[in-house]
Amino acid sequence: MKKIPQQYVFILPAIVVLVLVVIFPTIFLYYISMTNYDLSLGWQVKKFVWFDNYRYLFFEDPLFWKSFLITVIFVLSTVSCEIVLGMVIALGLNKLQKGRRLLMSLIIIPMVCTPSIIALMWKLMLNTEYGVANFLLNLIRIPNVNWLSVNLALPSVIMIDIWEWTPFMVLMLFAALQSLPMEPFEAARVDGASKMQTFFYITLPMMMKLALIAVTLRLVDSFKIFDIIYGLTQGGPGSATEVFSMRIFRIGFQHTNWIGRASAYAVVILVVLSPLFSRFTKLVKENR
Repeated sequence: MKKIPQQYVFILPAIVVLVLVVIFPTIFLYYISMTNYDLSLGWQVKKFVWFDNYRYLFFEDPLFWKSFLITVIFVLSTVSCEIVLGMVIALGLNKLQKGRRLLMSLIIIPMVCTPSIIALMWKLMLNTEYGVANFLLNLIRIPNVNWLSVNLALPSVIMIDIWEWTPFMVLMLFAALQSLPMEPFEAARVDGASKMQTFFYITLPMMMKLALIAVTLRLVDSFKIFDIIYGLTQGGPGSATEVFSMRIFRIGFQHTNWIGRASAYAVVILVVLSPLFSRFTKLVKENR
C-alpha cells in the first residue's frame, strides 16, 4: 500500500474544515435555491423548480431591485466615507507625538463593541421623545427629528455604520503610514515638494496596496450587513432599510418561510461579491 506523503497529512485537517465549512454549505445553497423548500411544510414535500426562484426574484418580486438599490447606496456611502475619514484621522495620528496610544484606544472602542449593543444604544440615542440626539438639537432651538422615519432611517443606519467601522480604516491606514520608509519623504522635502504633492505622489501610491485590502474587506462586510439593521429598524419602516441580507431573513424566516427563494437571494449576493473580491485582489497584486 502506497504511503500518503507527509505534506498531505499536514494539510488534511485544513482541507476537512474547508469542505465542511465552505464547500459543502455552498453546494447545498445552490441545491436549495433550485427547490421550492418551505420551512413550514418540511423537507419531504420539496421538489425541484430549477430556475423559478431566480425568475421570481428578477421579474416578479417588487422588492428585489429596491433592496438591491438600498444595498448599493449603503455600501458605497459607508465605505467611501470610512476610507476618507480613516485617512484623515490616520494622517493626524501619524503626526501626533504625545497621546497617540490613548487616542488610538479611544478610537477603536466602536469597532470592538457588540453589534447588538450598538444597535440598542443608538436606538435609545435616536429616540424621538427622550433620545440624546434630539436633546442636543433642542439646546440649539431645533425641534425633534424622527431619525428612524422612512426618509431618515437609511441615512441614520449609514451614519452608525460609519461610526462603527471608521476605526478599522484608521488602524489599517495608520499601520500603512507607520511602515513607509522615510527616504522618499526626505528627498521630496529637499526638492521643495508641498505637503499635497508629497501626499498624492509619494504617500498615497506607497500605501495603496494596504488601502485596497482595507476597502475590499469593508466592501464584502458591508454587503453582508444585518445585525445593526435588525437591531435598529428590522428593515423598516416598511422596506426603507431592507438591504439584501435583511430581505433574505424576511423571505426565509420572518414572513413566508420560503427557504428556496431566500437561498436564491443568497446566491445572488455570492455571485455579486465573487467578481468584486477577485477584481480588488487583482488590483492589490498590480500595486505590489
